[in-house]
Amino acid sequence: MTEPSAKILVVDDEPQIRDLLTTSLRFAGFDVRAVGTGAAAISAVLEDEPDLILLDVMLPDISGFGVTKRLRASGFTSPILFLTAKDDTEDKITGLTVGGDDYVTKPFSLDEIIARIKAILRRTMAETDDASISVGELTMNQDTHEVAVAGEEIELSPTEFKLLRYLMLNANRVLSKAQILDHVWEYDFNGDVGIVESYISYLRRKIDDRVSEPMIVTKRGFGYMLKSPKA
Repeated sequence: MTEPSAKILVVDDEPQIRDLLTTSLRFAGFDVRAVGTGAAAISAVLEDEPDLILLDVMLPDISGFGVTKRLRASGFTSPILFLTAKDDTEDKITGLTVGGDDYVTKPFSLDEIIARIKAILRRTMAETDDASISVGELTMNQDTHEVAVAGEEIELSPTEFKLLRYLMLNANRVLSKAQILDHVWEYDFNGDVGIVESYISYLRRKIDDRVSEPMIVTKRGFGYMLKSPKA
């Protein structure tokens, strides 16, 4: 269950949208702070790290993509939900590539925004009984969010972590793109299976280059599988 006191940073240069989101999210039980520029967003993160950022892409100083790049480079790992007027697949892929976790276009439904935030927080803040998972040369600590490949620690975005966790918990089992969308994103992302393909590609670059044989296997026509070397 999402913690009602989760801290949300709203970043939007339009005062009316900023106020609307702030009021609605506070009513939904979140602790909200709002700023209007990219520079202010970076400062706010340094002052009091939020659990999630709702980030407008088109800002007057630094784009939302630029803000995300700087935050990820500095080690900030909390999820980022982009908010933009552009409904373009290329923009969506760009946002996710630089470290974003989701993408909502204007005009938006407040119910949709809140549902997406809760879904993201469920998968990034959930507590589990068994902290450690291991598959072959791959190890994950679910409490600290540390992941290592052959003893070398790697950095993952929250969504990459969630995807890898799902693959590890289902090691040696083929998972369809629809299953991955349902369990990792918790909704169908408008059926855009390209998002799954993109994230699988990101994980492969971070994992398969560090192991003796590729672990993430494509089963054409079926889906993907994380293969243990023992299988």
